[in-house]
Parts: sequence; C-alpha cells; structure tokens
Amino acid sequence: MIRIAVLAFTCVLVVSACGEDRLHGTELQKDEAPDFTLTDSVTGKSLTLSSLRKSTVALTFLYTRCPDVCPLTAGQFRAAQRALGADASKVEFVAVSVDPEGDTPAAVREFSDMHDLSNHWHYLTGPRAQLEPVWSLYGIGSFASSGPRAVEHNDAIYVIDGRGRERTILHSGDPPNWLLDDLRVLIRERSD
Repeated sequence: MIRIAVLAFTCVLVVSACGEDRLHGTELQKDEAPDFTLTDSVTGKSLTLSSLRKSTVALTFLYTRCPDVCPLTAGQFRAAQRALGADASKVEFVAVSVDPEGDTPAAVREFSDMHDLSNHWHYLTGPRAQLEPVWSLYGIGSFASSGPRAVEHNDAIYVIDGRGRERTILHSGDPPNWLLDDLRVLIRERSD
C-alpha cells in the first residue's frame, strides 16, 4: 500500500513538472521592458523597442570592433535564427551599441554582413548622451579601454516576450541552446 502511494505521488510530481516550460538563465520578474527609441543603423530609421511588441525579442548590447563576447553573441543570434526556421519571423534580434564613436553605419553594415544577420535584425545606435540612459535602464556598463579591447562592457541577452515583458537574462558564455530554447518557449506562449 505504501509502495502504491509513493508511486502515485512520484507520478503526480513528474506530470506537474512537465506541465510548464522552464526558461534558462536568470528568470526575471516579468516587468515591462524599459522602452527607448534609437536609430537602427541597419535601416537608417528610428526604432522604438515597444514597436516590436507581438514579437519575442532578444535584446543585447554589442560593439562592432569587439574581439570576444560580441561575435559570440552574434553567432548565437544567427544560429537561433537558422534553427527556428519559419518561426524566426516571430523573433526580433536587437543589439544596442556600447560604442557610439566606433559603431558607424558602415561598421554596423560590415558587422551584420560578417555575421550573416539581416532578417529581423536591428543594430541600434545613437550619440553617447542618448545611449547612456538605455545602458542604465538595463544595467549595462560601458567604459573606454586601452589595448585590443576598445570598450569594456558587461554582456547580457534579455529575452522579452510578445507582451513586452522581460523574462530571462542570458550571457554569451551560456550554452548556445539556451537562447534557442527560451525563444521557442516564448513563441509557444504567444500562440497559446
């Protein structure tokens, strides 16, 4: 009798654990993602983060001359776009510059081409006075550096759901499938 009760309890735990998709990384409080408007150097047009609602958004902070974490993050974005297939159109991939002096439109186009990022890809730039408040809203520090790294910055990928809420934060060193898995979870949520 005890054995049957333990088995039944175990089954209930397993079924309840399978009922909800879990996000990777650090789960956030589902607060609305702070809104901002910057110039999309891919298109030359102004873009407001809130205009991307209805889509899942992967938001990161990069610079085009970065020798390490930025190319890794761009590679994660490209891999996720490819793996999502037709669902890639339900995700907007957004980078905000942490190097206003170096991230010229030409540098952004070269970076985007080098990393094969074009569809549903936005690389947002602006003057330092316009970028600093955005960095602050998302807890990003950006500092001029000497040596091969022109800029020191912390890396983060915010995954934002179709309602505009911050759901999780990932980093370039996390397993690449985490971003893809989280995007799939949020795409499914939106279609439920």
